[in-house]
Amino acid sequence: MKKSILLLVITTVSHVLHAQSDSVAIAEIKKFQKELDDEYLNRNTSPLEPKQFKKFKGHPFFPIDLAYRVRAKIVLTLDEKFFAMQTSTNQPRLHRKYANLVFVLGGIPRSLPVYQSKDLMNTVQYADYLFLPFTDLTNDETTYHGGRYIGLRIPKEGNELTIDFNQAYHPYCAYSKNYSCPIVPEANDLPIKIEAGVKLR
Repeated sequence: MKKSILLLVITTVSHVLHAQSDSVAIAEIKKFQKELDDEYLNRNTSPLEPKQFKKFKGHPFFPIDLAYRVRAKIVLTLDEKFFAMQTSTNQPRLHRKYANLVFVLGGIPRSLPVYQSKDLMNTVQYADYLFLPFTDLTNDETTYHGGRYIGLRIPKEGNELTIDFNQAYHPYCAYSKNYSCPIVPEANDLPIKIEAGVKLR
């Protein structure tokens, strides 16, 4: 009897903690969506051209789906040299591969390289910033043909981080030709549909 009660208590606590964790994740995603919309609705920070700005009411997003929020193991790639990551305007930017992020999505193990920008590494605000660009099978259908980006931070401890594809966003080039945007490397292609994050329609 005591064992049954203990098991019930443990199960209940586990469900409560899981629900709390989901609610925190959803709050983070909604915060990301609001901040992205606010950036584009502000004339001082928006990449939108004047005609687009007048019509813009907010981004379309895929429905929030926590199946696209995954834990990834950080497999460091040591002694990587900086390379010229190509951009949409043929003005390469220096990056280096920081690690491979290994995770399971759709029941299949996957791996994506994640990068550091040489310029950002030399700033206080973005010294720990990681750049995760990716392409997937939604590109040129419901998302920008050139792919999307996710911003991450190097964890202060441990060898794991969370990749939340619900926080994927388009480069400015999806909205205007006045910007120079990194082109997603071939190694960062996912051969599935990532129906999460921002979309075009």
